[in-house]
Amino acid sequence: MTNGLSWIGAHAYTATPVPGMRGGISLTLARGIDPDEFLINLGADLDQLAARTPLVELRSQPTPPGHDPTRYAYAMYGSEGEWTYVLENDHAATWATGFRRVPSMRPGPGEEILCASRNLYSPPAAILHVEGDEVIRRAEFGTTTGHESALDAALTAAGAVFPSIPDATADEVTAYYEQHGARLPTLVFTALGAYTGLSIDQDAAQAGNLPAVHLLTP
Repeated sequence: MTNGLSWIGAHAYTATPVPGMRGGISLTLARGIDPDEFLINLGADLDQLAARTPLVELRSQPTPPGHDPTRYAYAMYGSEGEWTYVLENDHAATWATGFRRVPSMRPGPGEEILCASRNLYSPPAAILHVEGDEVIRRAEFGTTTGHESALDAALTAAGAVFPSIPDATADEVTAYYEQHGARLPTLVFTALGAYTGLSIDQDAAQAGNLPAVHLLTP
């Protein structure tokens, strides 16, 4: 699981500290927008962004001036093909918590955004998807967005869509989650990798060798 996206889900509950990120990662993906512009919209400091400092080095540097340091989270980022990716292992994805309140984070025409946020303090974990039409669709882990999209098809194909009450009894749903629930994050991120064709190097991420910025909590 060195590459692809499955490793992010496989380590969803991993607490072992590493210099970079491995466990409890939220992932935000965007295409149709310049990578630096997307990170600036998320609140990245211009000087930090220009420096392209690896996370392992950024952790020893002060936060940008003018704000409470406790409100900053670390984010690693990169680009592959059409996609920009942002990795965060704080409580949730900055985009998921901020797009309703921060105008710059709202998607524009033609911009696709796909976000898997762990929502640690406000569960459940969820997927948010904008297909370029500025409409934000949501799916909890284990469900689809209900839009019958290519993403929904990828989630279904990966086995990341679990039975629900309308399709089975409450006892059957509970039993299924007890048996298979621990695998759910892996299945979700496998589907996201299949949908995007994106691969993020686990070794580089957990070593903190990807460029990083501080993002101000919305």
